[in-house]
Amino acid sequence: MARGWSALRIVVLAVLIALVAVLTMMVRVPIAPTRGYIHLGDAGVYFAAFLFGPAFGFLAGGLGTALADLLSGYAHWAPLSLLFHGLQGLVAAYIGYRQAARRQALGWAIGSAIMIAGYFLAEVVLYGIGAALVELPGNAIQATAGGVVAIPLAAAIRRAYPPVDQLGAPVVWEER
Repeated sequence: MARGWSALRIVVLAVLIALVAVLTMMVRVPIAPTRGYIHLGDAGVYFAAFLFGPAFGFLAGGLGTALADLLSGYAHWAPLSLLFHGLQGLVAAYIGYRQAARRQALGWAIGSAIMIAGYFLAEVVLYGIGAALVELPGNAIQATAGGVVAIPLAAAIRRAYPPVDQLGAPVVWEER
């Protein structure tokens, strides 16, 4: 059983999942060879990760992008988005949660590498190396924009509203 999941934390997580889904669906720059697109969802993934921690980063990143895939006609990508963006948020938060901007930048870089490599490998399998290479710069731009937006935004919110740190407190698992 998990301790620490208050109603407020569950609501905040639900809002973050919805935020990531909306950011993923709202602005799309299409990439023809794979029929994929560049989106703003990574900003939400990193925002959740750096402001609320690993559990929120994984769940908001993975479920938010998977939900966007399901709602946008990309259902075949939903499991991969859950995995790649979930790991992106988890790793970024594990390294950068409640840390200085330099440490968050490291978390962003490693989280981005995980997401970019994951999609690249999946696209090689699905579409071939040529199409995967065409998609690579778009995924890098998407991840870069996410970090550029989320790192200063999370820091500004943490400064303006210090109690936000209590929402990201670690979840404690206990046996019954």
